[in-house]
Amino acid sequence: MAQAAHTLDQPKPLGHGVKRYTGLMDWITTVDHKKIAILYLWAGGLFFGIGGIEALLIRWQLIKPMNDFVDAQTFNELITMHGTTMIFLGVMPIIFALMNAVIPLQIGARDVAFPFLNALGFWTFLFGGLLLNLSWVMGGAPDAGWTSYTPLSTSAYSGTHGVDFYTIGLQIAGLGTLIGGINFLATVITMRAPGMSYMRMPMFAWTTFITSAIILFAFPAITVGLVLLTFDRILGANFFEPGAGGSPVLWQHIFWIFGHPEVYILILPAFGIISEVIPTFARKRLFGYSSMVFATILIAFLGFMVWAHHMFTTGLGPVANALFAVSTMLIAVPTGIKIFNWLFTLWGGSVRFTTPNLFASGFIPTFTMGGVTGVMLASAPADFQFHDTYFVVAHFHYVIVGGLVMGLFAGLHYWWPKMFGRMLNETLGKWTFWTFIIGFHLTFFVQHFLGLMGMQRRVFTYLPNQHFDTLNLVSTIGAGLMGVGTLIFLTNIIVTSRKPPDAADDPWEDGRTLEWSIPSPPPEYNFKQTPLVRGLDALWKEKMAGNKGMTPAEPVGSIHMPSATPLPFIMSVGIFIAGFGFMFSRDDFGGGFVSFLFNNYIVTGLGLLITFGSMLLRSLVDDHGWHIEPEELEGR
Repeated sequence: MAQAAHTLDQPKPLGHGVKRYTGLMDWITTVDHKKIAILYLWAGGLFFGIGGIEALLIRWQLIKPMNDFVDAQTFNELITMHGTTMIFLGVMPIIFALMNAVIPLQIGARDVAFPFLNALGFWTFLFGGLLLNLSWVMGGAPDAGWTSYTPLSTSAYSGTHGVDFYTIGLQIAGLGTLIGGINFLATVITMRAPGMSYMRMPMFAWTTFITSAIILFAFPAITVGLVLLTFDRILGANFFEPGAGGSPVLWQHIFWIFGHPEVYILILPAFGIISEVIPTFARKRLFGYSSMVFATILIAFLGFMVWAHHMFTTGLGPVANALFAVSTMLIAVPTGIKIFNWLFTLWGGSVRFTTPNLFASGFIPTFTMGGVTGVMLASAPADFQFHDTYFVVAHFHYVIVGGLVMGLFAGLHYWWPKMFGRMLNETLGKWTFWTFIIGFHLTFFVQHFLGLMGMQRRVFTYLPNQHFDTLNLVSTIGAGLMGVGTLIFLTNIIVTSRKPPDAADDPWEDGRTLEWSIPSPPPEYNFKQTPLVRGLDALWKEKMAGNKGMTPAEPVGSIHMPSATPLPFIMSVGIFIAGFGFMFSRDDFGGGFVSFLFNNYIVTGLGLLITFGSMLLRSLVDDHGWHIEPEELEGR
């Protein structure tokens, strides 16, 4: 791609020109948080589509008894990859897309704290996800379930490289997520506009902040577990192999110490989105703002104290079961505070049921149903009956799909005009909502009863005349309807992209937070002048005072911008090569040059050399970025 240098007319304090790229190179080298948000959105859409296709194949296999659409091994691979893809690769990047697009704008910042790390986090995540999905075409996908319980995931029971793709791919993708979490923590702590105290931050900024803290503490646990499982499988260690003195239950502890906080890493941003959408379309301040903040903090705290409720049937004993049952039920209290506060915000408001508010309003009862079944599962004696049945599948999907995905749809429709400068079509949006939510309840509501009647999860077929037939048929029809809703949303995106970018600064007219005070889409520098925040719902407060926009906290001046760079992309390619080489380091390639490269860790070393060489280059070559001068800001 062509690279064109553009030198500003006015001298810059540091004397650096602007690196301008076009086409594909522009996206590969960008460190602009708004473009990285779009990259996350594309990546999330790709993996969400893959996970959705896997889900439809699962449901088609279960549409009738004794179906032979896929065999047992393929079914195991489908359920493993569906869960893994959706949790780690499908919804996480869409969450990070909205965080990148919105958080700097909501706190009055011109960028995230570390733009270079922001790009590195995305590319590392993407290459980890691609490595995991390469397993489909390189000898077999992971087949031990999305939790990869040992000993099912050890070499004795899973002899292909499928689980190796899982362990190494998720380590690489998880590194990107951890980098992103640290970046947003630093951004919220250090880059808030003057006057924006913590208790004046929008709720989406709060939930992003708390989510990033959970990422910081939870992801190291799964990273350690994945490293140990990799050592077991590739280097012959004995951490989880019971025949050699290892402990399979140890893996469950490590996984769920991460796994349950991961649920809140996913759902808390959705809570934040709902807390932004409902006040806007109810034309009311969020009811009980401070209680919502402290409820979010309490949920995050308790989320680290409940992991063993996934392990009630492993024989921990009555004392441990009782303690984890009580702590699990306690989470219902701050969650209930949030639900009632959303309802009280809607109560008496001038409510407009736009597409974002339809998804937000549909979120409330749907997520509540998921929470109620969660309290049922928190009772250890009941859990003995529910465990590993479709009741658990229904509960989990009511929380993640009925909660998180509905929240993401609300957020995407809400912030789409801010990200792209175009309003999504409201008619198509409402069709998306009704087809998706009806399909969702058809799919998963009946699965509660399948579980209560004894249908086990992870079974690839079932015998006729067990009263499973009709309910499975209904569930599969519902899944198809959810797929139709998703296709309508994609159609909406395509139709909208053909329109000119003509969205107003505040297209919903009742925006309350800072992102609605600047053009849609935002300029490269976000704010020409850093805004002065004078209260909660900063823009709404200015509107009520009769002002047309935010009061600036500074005069117009030179704005520093970070330089575009290909180094994050190159570093991520290096990590990808290193992981790929390590995975095949013990394989017999029949001698020859390929065996020499892999068996002597030359491929692994080459990948690490690329990564660490890029890090060294980043450290030694000083790049002070560039500046936008006041004359350009004023359009002269």
